[in-house]
Amino acid sequence: MSETTLKTSAVERFLRYVTFDTQSDENSTTYPSTAGQLVLLDTLVEELREIGLQDAARDEHGYVFATVPATSAKVGVPVIGFIAHVDTSPETSGANVKPVIHRNWQGGDIVLPDDPSAVLCARDIPALREQVGNDIITASGTTLLGADNKAGVAEIVAAAEYLMQHPEIPHGVIRVGFTPDEEVGRGTKHFDVQRFGASAAYTLDGESRGHLECETFSADAMTVTFQGFNTHPGFAKGVMINAIKVAADFVNRLPKDRLSPETTQGREGFVHPYVVEASVDKTSVRVLIRDFATPGLKEKEEFIERLAHETVAAWPGASVTTKIEESYRNMKEVLDEYPQVVENAREAIRRAGLTVRETAIRGGTDGSRLSFMGLPTPNVFAGEHGVHSRFEWISAQDMEKAVEVIIDIARVWEERT
Repeated sequence: MSETTLKTSAVERFLRYVTFDTQSDENSTTYPSTAGQLVLLDTLVEELREIGLQDAARDEHGYVFATVPATSAKVGVPVIGFIAHVDTSPETSGANVKPVIHRNWQGGDIVLPDDPSAVLCARDIPALREQVGNDIITASGTTLLGADNKAGVAEIVAAAEYLMQHPEIPHGVIRVGFTPDEEVGRGTKHFDVQRFGASAAYTLDGESRGHLECETFSADAMTVTFQGFNTHPGFAKGVMINAIKVAADFVNRLPKDRLSPETTQGREGFVHPYVVEASVDKTSVRVLIRDFATPGLKEKEEFIERLAHETVAAWPGASVTTKIEESYRNMKEVLDEYPQVVENAREAIRRAGLTVRETAIRGGTDGSRLSFMGLPTPNVFAGEHGVHSRFEWISAQDMEKAVEVIIDIARVWEERT
């Protein structure tokens, strides 16, 4: 499909969607975790119906599902799905986002207008240097942009609209899904794979054009809880055991030159203390455990367990307990069993005139869990960069290419049936 003939509503929709405050909240006990997500999700239902997806609906958990009817005369074309999440990261404000378009960018520094000290320097951002001549979209400098993952949302809606307007393009049934709370690890908690009804799906939640991600970390969360003993500090000699100090000693014993996010790259895993809930009586340290090979998780967890017990041995009277929670597993373990799902995406990317860039994600996607729930789901680029920060950016041209790839994925599945 020629880029010059593909004009969609992706960018226009994206510029509207980012103005919705959909930041999720990991401390919330509701689902979705914030009400703002429902506002955008309900808007999406209305827009999907407006473009002809008459069955578009939101369920009680916030999931929006809809159907693009088949145009192919073939029997047995598999149902495929495209999925994106509406929430933005809790790490940076997503309220009052003001998108800015830097048209025909020629390679200079991009100064964000609401904070002149916030500057995107091309010399420091290799992916940005590929965008000379394109239209770069940023936030204004005080918030994140929301390309993660409203770019994917806009691209899927735009692709659905284009397919509805062009019934001459042969494809099977296409399912569209928009989800909440991906950024706080709950995006698939109530996702009904059977009701979604697809044989395979693709999340649109990746970076540079051409990227296809079929491998993620395997991940667990480990809570290490140190028990001390609290008493009045004026009468504490020989009695008090300060669990905060014990936990601090434990964290200090972690390797400083390896096994941490700041010292690893590529296919190296890590352990990462990221939350501490502290009191003299009891202090808990939450630790992320990551490895591309699932057996490597157990090795790292055993290491943390040993380190925790070595720590309390140095603090007489202290004790420790550990709890491990499974987060997600490397989706490659599932996708290797469904090579057609990946190969069809590769072919679609090639048809869009792009070089396929296959990378392993040093993180996870909803596709990780969905794959193990029975819906093989690799991740396709949406064009988002600098995510979770005020320096987030995307190019309009990459968004149009993502729409093109969505349409070509649908065509390839139909042709190869």
